[in-house]
Amino acid sequence: MIQTRHAVITDEMIQQVKKRLGVEYTPGEPFYNTQATRDAIRHFADGIGDLNPLHRKEEYALKTRWHSLIAPPAFYYSVFPVGRSVGLPGVHGWFAGGDWTYYRPLYVDEFLTPYVKFIDMVEKKSRHARRIFLQYSQVIFKTRNGDVPARAIGWVARAERGAAGEHGTRKHSYIQAADYSKEEMDRIVKAALEEKVRGAEPRYWEDVQVGDELDTIVRGPLTMRDIYGWMMGRGSPFMKAHGLFFQWRERNPRAVMTDSATGEVDVPELVHMQDTRAREIGVVGAYDYGAQRLSWLFNLVTNWQSDEGFLWKLYGEIRGFNVVGDTSWLKGKVTRKYEEGGVRLVDLELSCENQRGEITAPGRASVSLPSRVHGPAGLPSSVDAS
Repeated sequence: MIQTRHAVITDEMIQQVKKRLGVEYTPGEPFYNTQATRDAIRHFADGIGDLNPLHRKEEYALKTRWHSLIAPPAFYYSVFPVGRSVGLPGVHGWFAGGDWTYYRPLYVDEFLTPYVKFIDMVEKKSRHARRIFLQYSQVIFKTRNGDVPARAIGWVARAERGAAGEHGTRKHSYIQAADYSKEEMDRIVKAALEEKVRGAEPRYWEDVQVGDELDTIVRGPLTMRDIYGWMMGRGSPFMKAHGLFFQWRERNPRAVMTDSATGEVDVPELVHMQDTRAREIGVVGAYDYGAQRLSWLFNLVTNWQSDEGFLWKLYGEIRGFNVVGDTSWLKGKVTRKYEEGGVRLVDLELSCENQRGEITAPGRASVSLPSRVHGPAGLPSSVDAS
């Protein structure tokens, strides 16, 4: 094994990061998508397993209230990775959560520019992983005419790789590779094939009651195919080939990560694709992207609400690792039904639960629904994005 020296967080590094608090900027280089083209929308839907023809078939979408193809709500993750690491070179970052608000759908062929502001950094106490920080960023997405269809706050956990690796190896030692019986696999496949998309059948506000459960959906067992599918739809600024990668590495020498098991120097994003890199930071094997898992929660809600509904808000946290082989069951229930500003809303409690019964991503959402009496689902007013 190669002895690798990982970065250690210093007070000087922290002070350098804090200088960036409150400074708004637009990225100099696109993350991945800058336009919600028909193909980009379809590729993203493929990457999260979203079956809704509203994102795939123009002739279908034209007959809906939107009169157009629209992007899945989580599509914005392909425009900018809400929850991005700030500073602290060589210190690992884990996507930890997102808090989204939507004002209208994102229509096919619209261009987007993210306006990003680093807003907070909070130190968390840890007996084992030394210093851990949560970094919070706000992102406002604007179209070319200055309209704001969505905004979000995302956060990422930052910890030293060496300390995290030692602590994680102990903490996650109980996790064994998933092993399914034929009956268990048959149940998973059956649930996947029977996934319900409400689609063109409206879900009316009057018909919803507190305590109603959403139709559960399944994602998994997680494979590298699922992770690569996510990457094909959501993209990454790191995934450059050959000379383009080495040019990027020359410009960002402290952004790479050395695998102490192989000696290979590459991007830390490979923790999602290589077991040895995942073990470097204390995870038992390659694991999913946090934003990928939250996107499944988005999908759970949009399946349920119907094409006539509108997802207004969604909040989700990543609280555990979803390693290759794990199966995630996405569940939800109605917790509140109310009217606000002439809009008929329901609140939902959401969860992502693995085959071990662990909640790896709790969340909540608010949805505007159509009314049998008052008509189409109302859209919240946009806000001042200055």
